[in-house]
Amino acid sequence: RERVLSLIPRPQDGVPCHTDPSFIIAAQEGWKAGKISNFDYILALNSAAGRTFHDLSRYPVFPWVVADYTSEILDLNNPETFRDLTKPVGALNAERLEYFMSRYKSMQGDMDHAFLYGTHYSAPGYVLYYLVRSMPDQMLCLQNGKFDASD
Repeated sequence: RERVLSLIPRPQDGVPCHTDPSFIIAAQEGWKAGKISNFDYILALNSAAGRTFHDLSRYPVFPWVVADYTSEILDLNNPETFRDLTKPVGALNAERLEYFMSRYKSMQGDMDHAFLYGTHYSAPGYVLYYLVRSMPDQMLCLQNGKFDASD
């Protein structure tokens, strides 16, 4: 965290600005030189894009990179372990892509703004679902300390 924060430019008034282009360049250079981790670099990009852990509607996003969900141990040297990052997630499967393309074409005559995917990759509902699953003990606090209590 401190390594990433040290990259943020400090203008003359002393207030750091994470949207300053020099911050993004410094983060990229630090990442390429191995001074910051992949995780920290992606957090820096999220910060520059205005994403924050403090707002469910702008929660940080991370790329989906794994394609192998059947192996007990991932072989990080095998290219088949990772998904094809040249395609969006919806285009990884030919049948799924055909469905989206067909739907898109059918919208073009009926809608002002046709779209390929109907949901955003990061929405407050998705974030809450993740947070509840990753921290179930916090969910009890949301339910007044009672698990699955009937109304």
